[in-house]
Amino acid sequence: MRLPFLDRREEAKRMKRLVRREEGSMGVLYGRRRCGKSRILRETVPAKRAVFFVGDDRDAALQRESLAAEIGRKIEGFDDVTYPDWEALLARWWSDAPRGTVLILDEFPSLVAKAPELPSLLQKHIDRDAGRGLHLLLAGSSQRMMQGLVLDRSAPLYGRASEIMKIAPLAPGWIGEALEITDPVKAIEAFAVWGGIPRYWELAADHARLVSAVRDLVLDPLGVLHDEPGRLLLDDLRDTTQAASILSLVGQGCHRVSEIAGRMGKPATSLGRPLQRLMEMDLVEREVPFGEPLRGTKRTLYRISDPFLRFWFRFVEPNRSRLEARQLDAVAGDIAAAMGHHVGGVWEDVARSSAPLMRPRNAGWGPARRWWGAGLDRKPLEIDLVSEDASGKRLLVGEVKWTSPRAGRRLLEELKRKMSRLPFVDGREVVPMLWLPKAPDDLPRSRVMTPRQVLDVMR
Repeated sequence: MRLPFLDRREEAKRMKRLVRREEGSMGVLYGRRRCGKSRILRETVPAKRAVFFVGDDRDAALQRESLAAEIGRKIEGFDDVTYPDWEALLARWWSDAPRGTVLILDEFPSLVAKAPELPSLLQKHIDRDAGRGLHLLLAGSSQRMMQGLVLDRSAPLYGRASEIMKIAPLAPGWIGEALEITDPVKAIEAFAVWGGIPRYWELAADHARLVSAVRDLVLDPLGVLHDEPGRLLLDDLRDTTQAASILSLVGQGCHRVSEIAGRMGKPATSLGRPLQRLMEMDLVEREVPFGEPLRGTKRTLYRISDPFLRFWFRFVEPNRSRLEARQLDAVAGDIAAAMGHHVGGVWEDVARSSAPLMRPRNAGWGPARRWWGAGLDRKPLEIDLVSEDASGKRLLVGEVKWTSPRAGRRLLEELKRKMSRLPFVDGREVVPMLWLPKAPDDLPRSRVMTPRQVLDVMR
């Protein structure tokens, strides 16, 4: 099922502005696979002005032949010639293409893998033929290669792009519209499985129920997403064994580098670079308590940042043998029993992301984080959500639950007691807030954020 073109307002505005420039331009889109880079290009660049080509793993000569055929749809006779090299093809393109035409090279890293000279050739024509008024758009899923080709100071194309956009997953506020889910609680449950990846939403939209979509797409060894994490890692890593091992351990609850290293039988110092790569790929995130610097603290935890990968490494990876033996019903039953806990963890992440967007109660709250440590009474204390306003004089402190309490007032009073034990209040005004699946009747609505409110602000 093809979804409507959702969100991407800022990306679309920038892309349309880019290809309207009289002097020509170069733009770059990169990011995780299935996030919608190609869809953005197709939706924002007028088809009558564009040549759209997707790189692949074939030899360079075959890819040149295919690209020439695509250009031939715009320039008569372009594909009547066999081009011996990329220089010959690009020289004719920059010579014959009508002003304002857009050449889109999707999966650009695949092209470069077969033709390493391509970035330098493109640089030459961009610099020499800028007055021709042509546009070049490059897109790719290998974040490491795209950054190396465009953002590295030593790269031939460095400094040539007028727009460089990293395409992120969609915000959770759009999943209800995509999957035609009217119940905001069910929308959060769906987001806890699929995350913000538009292609996963498209696949799930063909199923009436979340449980059947999970079974068919993810649990079944024949499912299109059953081996998705391996494909994601191959986009950016030559050797995926160590990265997959780290993700597996983090997904099973090992959040400290010492725990991960111990389970892998390696020194903790050897995991710094692999963890950094996974963070650069937006697959893992570093978590430190609110108020602590992101670097230099020993109170660091590592978490899988993407809901789908968190789901996969929690429920699929440990059960690969059972799933291969077609014990899908048994695994699905185990997932159903533990699903509430998984959704609750994702709901906490969504709640923290929603804090800076809250309206109309927003007092300019900054990014929210969890806090854990010793309270003023020296006893362990954990707070689900802490944020401060721009002045630093007010704190937002939140409790996040995926089960609605019968007595909401009691939960709010418990949160206030926790607030009194926080060691960093220092006379600041503290605003308590609850994030719950349903607003309790015994609490004012001003103290509760529900899935409907959260999804509304996150779109």
